[in-house]
Amino acid sequence: MKKIILTGTESGWWFVCFAGRLWLPKGDAPYGTAEKWSLVGKTATIIGEWQGELVWLIAEKMPIDMVSPRMVAAQDEGLFRLAGRGVQLAEFYRSHRYCGYCGTLMRHSPTEWACLCDHCQERYYPQIAPCIIVAIRRDSHILLAQHRRHKQNPVFTVLAGFVEVGETLEEAVAREVMEESQIKIKNIRYVSSQPWPFPHSLMMGFLADYDSGEIEVDPHELIQADWYHYDELPKIPSSETIARRLIEDTVALCRNQE
Repeated sequence: MKKIILTGTESGWWFVCFAGRLWLPKGDAPYGTAEKWSLVGKTATIIGEWQGELVWLIAEKMPIDMVSPRMVAAQDEGLFRLAGRGVQLAEFYRSHRYCGYCGTLMRHSPTEWACLCDHCQERYYPQIAPCIIVAIRRDSHILLAQHRRHKQNPVFTVLAGFVEVGETLEEAVAREVMEESQIKIKNIRYVSSQPWPFPHSLMMGFLADYDSGEIEVDPHELIQADWYHYDELPKIPSSETIARRLIEDTVALCRNQE
């Protein structure tokens, strides 16, 4: 997309992104003029609009205050999605400076999110990794697990994983559940999706019912997993996540069945 050199009068929300990190001076996404935030002379691209104001991307490392885009998640879901777009686009441009076929330095397309090779005419687009995430109900209980990545912060959540090549979403759901817990499921149904920039995923949420099997966790993925009564849940993910949505939907199903 078209890039401009900032003069100072440009205004809006500013996402300065580098290597999966986001610049959050004073703990919030900066808003105002480019001059206010000392961004004059930097190269910027418009990546969207939020609350009637432009959202700008600057793909550059700042000396301080570079943090995870998770810090924006609790501020507003719409702003978080735009932050995720900025982080992913900045990383795409950083990792696609040269053509993977001929090694020629590429240029950014002025009309779409793409990198172009003028030598061999190849065109590269940002890659999105499809992921599934599923909440499983067994009567009045829900399957929750503590993942290895949550070792320092003991949050219990639903099972998730990447979709493999040549696999349907429903096949991925059943496979991931079997691999991580040895549980067989049935009645798999789609609920909703959520862009998730860690690193460049699209989470597709499902609900499912228990069919058979006893829990046996994959120690490479999970610390522990168990069935929890819907009224006695451990610490679960925060409200801005699709995992929380799936858990709440399952709790509602449990209550309606009583």
